[in-house]
Amino acid sequence: MKKTLLATAIAAATFSGAALAQESNMPTVYGNIQYALSHTNVDGGGSAIDHFDNGTTLGVKHDHEIAPGITGFLKLELEGINADDKAASSGIDSLDEAYIGVKGDSFGQVWVGSDDSTYESAIDKIINFHEVGTGIGGNYETGEGDLVQYMSPSFGGLKVGAAVQVNGDGKVGGKSYPYQLAAIYSVDALELAFAMDSNDGSLKYSKDGSAVNEISTSNENTYGVRATYAMGDLSVTGEYQTRKDEENEYGLIGVYALGANQFSLAYQVVEDDSPGATNGDKEDVIALQALHNLSDNMYVYFEGYLYSSDDAAEYDLEDGAGAGDEQTIAAVGGVYYF
Repeated sequence: MKKTLLATAIAAATFSGAALAQESNMPTVYGNIQYALSHTNVDGGGSAIDHFDNGTTLGVKHDHEIAPGITGFLKLELEGINADDKAASSGIDSLDEAYIGVKGDSFGQVWVGSDDSTYESAIDKIINFHEVGTGIGGNYETGEGDLVQYMSPSFGGLKVGAAVQVNGDGKVGGKSYPYQLAAIYSVDALELAFAMDSNDGSLKYSKDGSAVNEISTSNENTYGVRATYAMGDLSVTGEYQTRKDEENEYGLIGVYALGANQFSLAYQVVEDDSPGATNGDKEDVIALQALHNLSDNMYVYFEGYLYSSDDAAEYDLEDGAGAGDEQTIAAVGGVYYF
């Protein structure tokens, strides 16, 4: 599920409600239901149709003034509702975001809990832009739980951020303190970002019990750079991410807004950099989107993805029809949010 557009839309839709809630010191409740229908075809490997919940969530947020110029805030967002399949749903069964923090104009903000990591927010934009998602992103492992994060105020357009994940003795792999650093500079229509991830932990995104670094071929840092240029209704973003002895990823996306419509075209490549026979193998994807806002609370979209890989058996639908090195996905969906 893409987060950026939906988060912006929710913020816009709840602005007046949030202001009213602040006056009465009541929390703001928000949510969405997301449905998508996709058709996947693997060249030489069959095809499949799927109807699915694409990230339905329910959340609550609140902030209050602690002292003049200092605000405390909270956010709790839950998912796993499986809104497409009543028989398979047990209600809300997973966590997306949960954190508390303090912010002020003079010192920035610090927050603790589960949230998009500093590195992801600064660099990994393309994978999070699309509704269904390309599935191609940077090879970094720290985030999104057990985090203590900080973002500075703007110093002449420059912001710096940092995050540390506090993994205790009871976690898989034992005690560790992986960290991330980021710098984001904005001037006029241009935004530049640089970030790194130490990859020192053992739990990828703190969502399961798999010890990723114990089976990974390297424990090298991940580095990423991004540039975004906005020209009125058109914006262009380029990103490059690398991790030695693992992989390199680079991509480019253009987004054009036309009234109630939005159109985008993206290209991403991931290159295997691990020692061995697959070193240098590539996978790429061309992704396009056409999105229409029906109202302030509802939008529909079409997305198309064209994948190719140097691996002859990269794409497999697991239906017995075989696998192939090319895959196409066409998806349509709708989102209602409040």
